[in-house]
Amino acid sequence: MAAVLEIQGLSVGYGRKGLALDNVSLSVPQGGIVALLGANGAGKTTLIRAVTGLLGLHHGQVTSGAVRYAGQSIVGLPSHRLVRMGMGQVPEGRLIFKQLSVEDNLLVGAAILPRAKVAEGLASVYALFPRLLERRQQAAGWLSGGEQQMLALGRALIGRPQLLLVDELSLGLAPLIVKQIYQQLRVVGDTLGTAMLVVEQNAHLALQFAGSAYLINRGQIVFSGTAAEVAASPAMAETYLGGKRAQDTLTAPADAGDAAKELLS
Repeated sequence: MAAVLEIQGLSVGYGRKGLALDNVSLSVPQGGIVALLGANGAGKTTLIRAVTGLLGLHHGQVTSGAVRYAGQSIVGLPSHRLVRMGMGQVPEGRLIFKQLSVEDNLLVGAAILPRAKVAEGLASVYALFPRLLERRQQAAGWLSGGEQQMLALGRALIGRPQLLLVDELSLGLAPLIVKQIYQQLRVVGDTLGTAMLVVEQNAHLALQFAGSAYLINRGQIVFSGTAAEVAASPAMAETYLGGKRAQDTLTAPADAGDAAKELLS
C-alpha cells in the first residue's frame, strides 16, 4: 500500500546538543494506523516536530534525510501550509485556546474549509464527540482534561485530514476516558480512511489500537513490525518496559484491567 507519510534516513539536531534523531526511517500507509513508542527523551516528539513543521520553533534542524507527505517533500514547510495540505495535528498538552468557547476553538480548525462546508464540519465533530455539543458555548478552559483532548482532536479532524498525528493522547487522562477517545478514533479511521501516526506513552493501549508500530530508543528506531510483533519483541521489554515480565503483560490476551493486575501481582 502506498505511504501517505514516508520518512527516510532522518537525522535532527538541536545546536550543540548533538543528534536527537539519527537515521530514522518510518512510513504510514494510506488509511493505516501506526504507533510510535519509546521512553521519555527517546526522540518521539522531535520526530513529530520534524513532520509537522514545528522543529524550527524549538531551535532544531534537519541535518540529513527526507520527509515526504503524499509524495511531496515537506522538510522546511511551515505548519499552517501542511494543515492546508491535509495534515491534522494534535500536539502534546492539547494547546487549546482556553479563553475561547468550544465552538470558537473548532472554528479555528475550520478556517481551512470553504465557508459553505463549515456547518457540516461542526456537525461531524459534534456527532463524533456529543459532549462538545453540550458545551459548545462554554469556555474551553473550563472543560475536563478528557473534554479538552476531545476538543483538540475535533479541531484537527474538522478539516477531514488525510493524515492525523497525535502526540501523547492519554497523558494525564483516566484510562476509561482514553479508551472512549480511542474508540472514536477507530470510527474515524474506519469511516473516513484517515491515516494516523500516534505517539503514545501507554504501550499496551497503543498496540491494541495500531496495526503496526515502531520502537524508538535514543533517537534510533530499534524495532518495527506489526503490533503483535513489536509487543512480543525483546526490544520492547528491554528498552521500553524494563524486562520480560512487562513483555508478557503486553503479549497476553488481556484487557487493560487484567494487565494492571498482572503488573501489580
